[in-house]
Amino acid sequence: MSFPVDRYTWAHFEPGSAADALPALSKAARAVRLFVDRYGLELPAGRWSSHTELDVGVGMASSTADIVATLRCLFQIFKLPYDVLAVTEILARIERADSVFLDEFALYLSDRHTVVRGFGTAVGFHTCYVVEPATVDTAAVTPLLLRHYRANGASYRDCLNELLEGFRAGDSAGVAHAATASAALSQQVLPKATYDVVLANRERLGADGIFVAHTGAVIGYLFARRLARQRMDEVSAFFRGLGHQCSFAWGGYGYQ
Repeated sequence: MSFPVDRYTWAHFEPGSAADALPALSKAARAVRLFVDRYGLELPAGRWSSHTELDVGVGMASSTADIVATLRCLFQIFKLPYDVLAVTEILARIERADSVFLDEFALYLSDRHTVVRGFGTAVGFHTCYVVEPATVDTAAVTPLLLRHYRANGASYRDCLNELLEGFRAGDSAGVAHAATASAALSQQVLPKATYDVVLANRERLGADGIFVAHTGAVIGYLFARRLARQRMDEVSAFFRGLGHQCSFAWGGYGYQ
């Protein structure tokens, strides 16, 4: 179950005489080929460009975002209605993907590209996070993660049950508690250097929980309520004391 934050990737296409009619990023270029083949279309001459607010290689689903942004642009170019099924089928032919392209929380099988169950948009958090100085090869770390999941199946089942109950009840505190438990499990396989001190200061800083990128280097706090300016300064100073510049972003859905 992915946790989207208010950070975005854009893809743009400018029709013209330019020769580079495919994006520079290889996965985005493959998405273009698969899209036009699926619909029996021919891409006009033109130039692609893109912009992202996501850090690359740190577990923020940047490659999924590149692909989905490209596909959204293609739907606009050809004036076709956006089709989530087409997106998932194209993603399935490129990589395992996060569910950040959906418009709600969902239990999603990233390798099979299957939505098991949707959980709506009732839950949301204000977040403060940092990106530790590391780049993770998601494909390379996957076998390690799968072994870890199998070895800790009971703990992950308990965590998942708590998470699902929180979403079903619209209980932000319950979701935050489950996210904190999941972060603790992740620490056993893909540890974050600041985890111990972040966890130790959670209550003092008024956070409802912590979250991490399970395939990357992101760690941060979850706040169920909007932070006052003074509290934002306190959290920012805390992370600065650890040698990191933090970022604030709305996460999930719900009401801001």
